[in-house]
Amino acid sequence: MVRRLMRGGHDASSMIGRRNRRRIRQGRRDRRHRRSTNSFAQLKTPRAIWIMVPAGEPTEQTVLALAEKMQKGDTIIDGGNSFFKDDVRRSKMLEPRGIHYIDVGTSGGVWGIDRGYCMMIGGSKPAFDRLDPIFKTLSARPRRH
Repeated sequence: MVRRLMRGGHDASSMIGRRNRRRIRQGRRDRRHRRSTNSFAQLKTPRAIWIMVPAGEPTEQTVLALAEKMQKGDTIIDGGNSFFKDDVRRSKMLEPRGIHYIDVGTSGGVWGIDRGYCMMIGGSKPAFDRLDPIFKTLSARPRRH
């Protein structure tokens, strides 16, 4: 997804968790990512952090950990397959702090880099409007015959 965003002219970084530091080094070596980071502080504000973790407790813990580091105007995007009621609850939990939460059910697999991704997007209109250019870049476009 980062590569597709960068192809589309977006400023994007990949941040991979501690268990995957080897992937960061590999990405730097083979230039799959122009920038990879494991430092939250290196990201420009307002930040949009797209998480892709299993639904349930892994997503919950990731959102809570990110929320501690985020500030007003930042956005957490859940690209996994979380239960929508959990997403609504998380959004309400973050709202008083001014942190946006967008649920983006994503499919497309490894082919998404070339074909685009199918996304079902839910969240506040201001957060969506700010991030719409990245959604358009990531999306699957209809083929012309």
